[in-house]
Amino acid sequence: MIKKYSKKYIAEFVYGATDGTVTTFAIISGVVGAGLSPLIVLILGVSNVLADGFSMASSNYLSERSEIALSGHKQKNKHPIKSSAVTFVSFIAIGTIPLSPFIVALGSSWVADRQFLISFIATGIAFALVGAIRGRVTGEHPLATSFETLVIGGIAAGIAFSVGFGLRILIGV
Repeated sequence: MIKKYSKKYIAEFVYGATDGTVTTFAIISGVVGAGLSPLIVLILGVSNVLADGFSMASSNYLSERSEIALSGHKQKNKHPIKSSAVTFVSFIAIGTIPLSPFIVALGSSWVADRQFLISFIATGIAFALVGAIRGRVTGEHPLATSFETLVIGGIAAGIAFSVGFGLRILIGV
C-alpha cells in the first residue's frame, strides 16, 4: 500500500522537496553572498518556506483541477487535494533543512560560527536524500538519482550565491 501510494505521488514529493530545498538554500546563499545578517536569512527563509510552499501546493491543486476539467477524469486516479498536500508537506519538511542551522544558531554559538557551512552540508544531504528516495521508488539506482539531484540543486545554489556575491561587489557593501 505504501509503495503504491509513494509511486502515485513521487512526482509531487520530488517537486516539492527539491524546490523547497533549492529556494530556501538560494535565499541563504544570496544573503550570505551579499554579506547580510543571518537574521535576514531567518526572516526570508521562514517566509519562503511557508509562502512558497503554499504557492506551489495551490498551483499543483489548480493545475490538477485544470487537467480534470480538460480530460473529464482524474489523471492516474490522483486526488488534487492529496497531490497538493504532498507538495506542501515535502516542500516544508525538506525545505526547512537548509534553514535549520540558522534556527539552531540562535541558541548555539558553535553552530552560529559555522551556520552557512552546516547549511551547505545539510542541503547536500537533503538533495541526496530526495534523490535516493526517488531512485528507490522509481526503481532507478539510488546513487545515480542522488547524484543527479545533488548536481542540479548545487547548480541552483551556486547561481544564487554568485548573484548575491556579485551584487555585493557591484553595490560595494
